[in-house]
Amino acid sequence: MKARPLYKLARRLGAPIFEKTQTQKFAASEARRSKTRKFQRAKTDFANQMNEKQKARFTYGISERQFSNYVEETMKDKNTEKTEVLFAKLETRLDNVVYRAGFAPTRRAARQMVSHGHILSAGKKIDVPSHKVKEGDELTVKEGSVQKGFFTDIEEKMKNYTAPAWLKSDITKRKITVQGSPKLTAQDLLFNLDAVLEFYSR
Repeated sequence: MKARPLYKLARRLGAPIFEKTQTQKFAASEARRSKTRKFQRAKTDFANQMNEKQKARFTYGISERQFSNYVEETMKDKNTEKTEVLFAKLETRLDNVVYRAGFAPTRRAARQMVSHGHILSAGKKIDVPSHKVKEGDELTVKEGSVQKGFFTDIEEKMKNYTAPAWLKSDITKRKITVQGSPKLTAQDLLFNLDAVLEFYSR
């Protein structure tokens, strides 16, 4: 995915979807803008659904083709809870798991860690960010990478971070254990997956 001005994009989509925009400074800026913003015409259902799709896609930092493939797979899944299926597909990407476990400050940084071969699964190097992890998988930092870059002071940087319940994160041992499945909690999302599926169902 090409680099874009993150603040400008988050503002256009109407949500702090990037880690860099999840700050008090950005929230205060948006509050000031909302007070001075002129009347805007209401969006159509199609426009709202597209906006939600873009929020989801940019949150996970994946291409349109990758995202549409996830949706297509979700539609074919026999599970009737399609939003849960799509959410699980997005959350169990290797780059997202590395980020969720607290090993990287952003998904972009996590993607770079994976692409550069710093992450092992069952002792084997996996350099594909979209690699799907499953319950029981154990991820570790490659021994030769422990003293490189972000990993050197990761314990200090992430000491106040708590990983989601489906992941067991041991930053001291540089180890992640997938001990369950991600659960969709709507209030924790900055986008509406139901609207996303409606967009692709047209």
